[in-house]
Formats: sequence, C-alpha cells, structure tokens
Amino acid sequence: MKTAIWLYLFLFLAVFDLHAQYPILTPFAISLGAAPTFIGWMMGIYSLTHLPGNLIAGTQIDKHGSRRYIVFSLLGAGIILLIQAQIHTPWQLLALRSVSGFVLAFLSPACLALLAQLSNDPIKQGKYMSGHGVVHTLASVVSPAAGALIVGALGFSATFASLGYLLILSGVIAWLSMPKGLAEVQHEKVTEPAMPSNLAGEKRKFLPVSWRYFALPLVIACAQGILFFELPLRGGGHSSMMSTGLLFSIISVGALFTLSMLFLNRYSPKLRLIAGVLLMSLCFFVMAAIPQIPLSSVLFVLGMSKGIIFPAMATLFIHLSGGNKLGRIFSLQSIATSIGSFIGPITAGQLRVGLSPYFIAFVLLMIGIMLLPYFTARREASLSDPKSILG
Repeated sequence: MKTAIWLYLFLFLAVFDLHAQYPILTPFAISLGAAPTFIGWMMGIYSLTHLPGNLIAGTQIDKHGSRRYIVFSLLGAGIILLIQAQIHTPWQLLALRSVSGFVLAFLSPACLALLAQLSNDPIKQGKYMSGHGVVHTLASVVSPAAGALIVGALGFSATFASLGYLLILSGVIAWLSMPKGLAEVQHEKVTEPAMPSNLAGEKRKFLPVSWRYFALPLVIACAQGILFFELPLRGGGHSSMMSTGLLFSIISVGALFTLSMLFLNRYSPKLRLIAGVLLMSLCFFVMAAIPQIPLSSVLFVLGMSKGIIFPAMATLFIHLSGGNKLGRIFSLQSIATSIGSFIGPITAGQLRVGLSPYFIAFVLLMIGIMLLPYFTARREASLSDPKSILG
C-alpha cells in the first residue's frame, strides 16, 4: 500500500503537468504560424513516436521493473519542456513533440504494470486500477483550466518552463519513492491473502490475448484524438483558451463522477467496457448531429463514459492475460492507443471541412464494439464473469 500511495502522488503531479498543456498547445502552435493541417500532424506525430518506445517497454519492464522507466519518462519530458519554452518555429515544435512522444511512451505501461504487481488479489487489483483512474481524473479536472490561467498570466514560455520543472520534480520523487525492482513489490504481497487456487494455477503461464481486444483502445484513442484536436479550434484557437480549458475540466469531472461509483466494480469488466464505449459513441453522435444540445452537458456525459471505460479495460486485460507478463500486455495496449492517437487528429485535420470529425469518431467506436469478441473460449467467459473476477 505504501508503494501505491507514492505512485498515486507522483502520478497526480505528472498528469497535472501533461494535461495542463491540452488547451494551450494548439494556440501556441498557431502563434508560431502553424496551419490547422500542420497542427493535426504535430499532435499525431507525438503518438506515432510512442510506438518504438512501447515496443521497447513491453519486454524491458517485465525484465527490469518499472522504476527506471518511470523516472526516465518524467525527467526526459521535463527537459524537453524546458527546451520547448525557447523555440520560435512550428518545425521546432514538431521535432520536440516527436521526441516527447518516445520519452513518455514508457510511463503508462510502467505505472500500470507496477500497480497490477502490488497484489495478486483480483479485488485489490480492481481497486488499484480504480485508484489510478481517480488520481488521473482529479489531476485532469484542474490542470486544463490551470494551464490556460498560467498562460494568461505568464505567457507560453514561462508556462512550459514551469511545467518542465514540475515534471523533473516528479521524476526525482519517483526515483526516491518507487521500489527498485520486483523484489520490493513482492515483499508487499507477503501479507496479502493468497489467490484463489483456480486463478493461481492460471497465473503460472502467459496466456495470449486476442488482437480484437486491442482494437478497442485503438478506436477510443482515435476518438479522443479527434476531440482534443477539435475543441481548441472551435473558437479560432486564440481567445478560447480559458473556455477550452474549462471544457477539458468538465470531461474530467464527468469521469470522476463515475469513478466514484465503486459499486460498478461488482460488474463484469467486459460489460462495463461495452456500456462505456456505447455511451461515448452516443456523445460523439450528439455532437455531430444535434449541435443544439449544450456542449458542456455532452462533454460531462462523455467524461462519465471515460470513468467507466479505463478501469474496466485495465482489469479485463489483467485477467485475460492470467496476470502474467503485464509489461507486455500494457505495452500492447499503449501501442494500440498510440496508433489511434496518431490517426485521430490527422484525420480530423484533413476531413474537418467536408465531414464532421465527431461523426467519424462515432463510426469508429461502433466498429470497435462490433470487433470485440462476444463468443469467447470458456476460460475468457469465466474471467469475464463478475463472480470469478471479483470474488
């Protein structure tokens, strides 16, 4: 539990830092002379360069543990932001975003793998994943509006510099507080209840997960990339920074609302995942087809869907894999997410004039739901049952 508390603390600092950039990157790129199409590529290249980092992270996290990769990501991203505070051209920003994408590719799989390794008990694993979602959401509630406020008071350069120093501080905290390897994590497990015999037997070997499960994080990331591209541009990218920051915060408040519904953990993670994606797709359809509905209300519901989706997805991957080789599993999830985040903003930048990008997001999410395996093998079906997963 001690490791989880420290991990949540530095995760809060890291997520606050990263999400504070969401409403200000597009206006910053425009101030450097970038066109909307270029901005789409700038956002996409960040996700594309995630891929080699994700591929490296998969095996290395399982081999060496999470600590060194968490520290590397935070310190590297902080240094890049300090450099970003001094640039003057869109191409310099594109280059830095591409490097930042590689550096931060290790952070998410390392954090999720470490959290999953803190316990063999399925109930505790679900709680750790929900805790990760709560901390992530709390930080993202205040950070977009805070980022816009800081830019309004200090300007772009000082904002990026301050965020860079905060990431470096987070890296130092991670270095001092995180366990050096799996031995320290295993020490915390000694006092926990033993796994049920049926799950313990399944945990002895790595069980491959169908590629169709990874199609879902891909389309979800694609839809989110479209949203993150479109929101800052709705008012021209200059005067709407504060309102854009508030809209991003509304999404996070919606996610926090459903994350606080702890009773949802009693239901099958696959069932929660399907319900969350259906709700998210409905929100994108409403934004595309019924613009009269207030955007803030739709984004709140969209945030609710995120609060359902991400803990359920993490829990489902843990149990479908048998709880083994978690670095590889979460690395594959990050790869799918990176590809989706690359495709989303580029597609929106190319097609936004003739077709609503929100409708594209709706179609992709529905395709993802249809690809999800529904008639699974007996073992997957039993793991998707709430009684077998959650006791």
